[in-house]
Amino acid sequence: MGNGLVIGRGVFEPGWRWSVDLKPFVGTPSCQVHHLQLVLSGRLGLQMDGGEAFEVGPNQVVDLPPGHDAWVVGDEPLVLVDMSGNSADFGLATSAARTIQTMLMTDIVDSTRMAGQLGSAAWKQRLADHNKIVRQLLERFHGREVDTTGDGFLAAFNSAEAALRAALSLREAVRAAGVEIRVGVHTGEVDVVEGGDLRGIAVHETARIMAAAGAGEVFASGLVRTLASAGGLTFHSTGPHTLKGFDAPVELFTVEAVPTAS
Repeated sequence: MGNGLVIGRGVFEPGWRWSVDLKPFVGTPSCQVHHLQLVLSGRLGLQMDGGEAFEVGPNQVVDLPPGHDAWVVGDEPLVLVDMSGNSADFGLATSAARTIQTMLMTDIVDSTRMAGQLGSAAWKQRLADHNKIVRQLLERFHGREVDTTGDGFLAAFNSAEAALRAALSLREAVRAAGVEIRVGVHTGEVDVVEGGDLRGIAVHETARIMAAAGAGEVFASGLVRTLASAGGLTFHSTGPHTLKGFDAPVELFTVEAVPTAS
């Protein structure tokens, strides 16, 4: 076991197919796990991302690179031995891409009302200006855009202080462009999946922290406050908050930059 190899036995019923039964949970277009498998009984159908398709039968070994679909062929259950290293979660990505990230999530306040007041054309231009500002400042503070929801962004940072300073700069820059945002910043363990998307409880907690903030507010979790405490920022507790989907109340903090002496 010193080399990390895990051997497991899998039984798959007729009708099972990776792209039907696991793809919705994994979120990748095909299985991205390297498998080394021995088929004991039944038949395994395989198709590579490049289009090559073939079957594997009893007593055959297949060394399967990432980028494939797999299914049970025929009416007989498929029994195989999997030596890919994640037999307990067959076809699911391993935890090798798990990392600690500081996440910043934004949302435009009253975007529906604003769109109605401005009209479609003017709102599209306002939103485009907002998106341009956000992307420019993410680059400036070395943040990585993970996703956009249409009127908000999720970004990842290696530094808690950089994420907070980006949040404060974003708030002021988009305000000058006629947009008010709320921002949540949180640090936690996440899984980085294909395409750079982030998954995990910490992502959901970041969203809840952002939702707790009011217009023009930057809310940070306690861990972010601790990590950035020496960075010339001021934090004020807003008390415990009950975040939807989380049992224990969480203390959140507003964030501001320390005023410079004139």
